[in-house]
Amino acid sequence: MALILLIPAIAMQFTDEVNWGLGDFAVAGILLLVAGLLFDLVIRKVNNSKYRTIIYVAIVVVFLLIWAELAVGIFGTPFAGD
Repeated sequence: MALILLIPAIAMQFTDEVNWGLGDFAVAGILLLVAGLLFDLVIRKVNNSKYRTIIYVAIVVVFLLIWAELAVGIFGTPFAGD
């Protein structure tokens, strides 16, 4: 997880396009942690590989939708970024 969070930290050193604050890193860390814990839960509880794959895809889609909403506000909620 820390390696994934290093990507924007390094990008901030080279461009002004990436401008994350401490809160942004915290939210990204929480999102990654929750997604990882959900993957682990699915591995432990779901034995059918077909259902497991469907659940994996659902977790990834929800993760990406939340990330996109927080970044650019694709749904227009009050949680959207600037």
